[in-house]
Amino acid sequence: MQYVPGESWEARPPPELGLSPHALTAAAEFHRAHESAWARDFITASGRYIGVADEPPDSAVLGPVRPRGGPNGIIVRQGYVAAEWGDTARADMTFSVAKSYLAMLAGLAVDRERFTLDDPVRATVHDGGFESPQNRDITWRHLLHQTSEWQGTLWGKPDSIDHNRDLGKSELGATMKGAPRPMRAPGTLWEYNDVRVNRLSLALLQVFREPLADVLRREIMDPIGASSRWSWEPYDNSWVEIDGRRMPSVAGGSHWGGGLWMSTRDHARLGLLVQRRGQWGRRRLVSEAWIDALREPCPLNPQYGLLWWLNTSRIPTPSAPATSIFARGAGSNIIWIDPVHDLVVVVRWIDKGSFDGFVKLVLDGVR
Repeated sequence: MQYVPGESWEARPPPELGLSPHALTAAAEFHRAHESAWARDFITASGRYIGVADEPPDSAVLGPVRPRGGPNGIIVRQGYVAAEWGDTARADMTFSVAKSYLAMLAGLAVDRERFTLDDPVRATVHDGGFESPQNRDITWRHLLHQTSEWQGTLWGKPDSIDHNRDLGKSELGATMKGAPRPMRAPGTLWEYNDVRVNRLSLALLQVFREPLADVLRREIMDPIGASSRWSWEPYDNSWVEIDGRRMPSVAGGSHWGGGLWMSTRDHARLGLLVQRRGQWGRRRLVSEAWIDALREPCPLNPQYGLLWWLNTSRIPTPSAPATSIFARGAGSNIIWIDPVHDLVVVVRWIDKGSFDGFVKLVLDGVR
């Protein structure tokens, strides 16, 4: 019988879980020695928000920003806490990890037959955002794969802000980021674009017709025993009226502030739910079919699934198994799920280039 964490989360000595305590200690120490170079306070003395690589006026912050905590992490095996360091209860900004939570909400909608992945979004969403010749053929799969080529302006940010964005060169930008380029047909170009992810979030809000944070809390986070300290912060101007009620449309990251603010422990619970294929004890929260869909590589980017990062061919993280999946946010904030070794690992504020070294140390401890 699998152990399921309750309100408290049982920790067991690493040897009981087939792990070397020395290796886990080395991994935690490595993390502390390779902290993200990002300043603790994201707003500099000059007023610049370091989470944004855009130039004015596109760099204007739209939502709340809070200083970050220090490096911290948790390693879970067989459902038990094997190691923990730093303040894992602090609800920090988690940047693009929020995208993977949007994917979980999309899965709830698919499970309830509100739409299929290959339905055009305009068949379900009637807010005018998918009626233009460029946007009318966009499907939900396109939005979740980041291949939609949606064109427009949302919350004062044009989609062109993130044109030519190259995550291989930096977490948030590239030399050519924002440079003009011809638009392509939906499904023909992969581009990491936060405006389009925010358009997905607004589309899901139109489907559920209640705040997405409320849906996530009721359907996923409360059932898995998450704390009450997390929040999903909207922009100041990302509010819409639906059925006579004013509702926030939340962001799929913290590119312009706001976003998902959550603790390491709560992220680990979500990771364990995905590791266990949508089952939490006796409750099925998300279908196995949806968990499989998350892991299906995008044809245009085999390292990407449905708003989850994959380790196809072990290119992004060579030390991890190819079956690993990740929720990643700038900074770096990472949920790593390793089905081969029954591991769920959350690491916060680690230097991006050092993450693979951390993974190697963790896996060196598997007996």
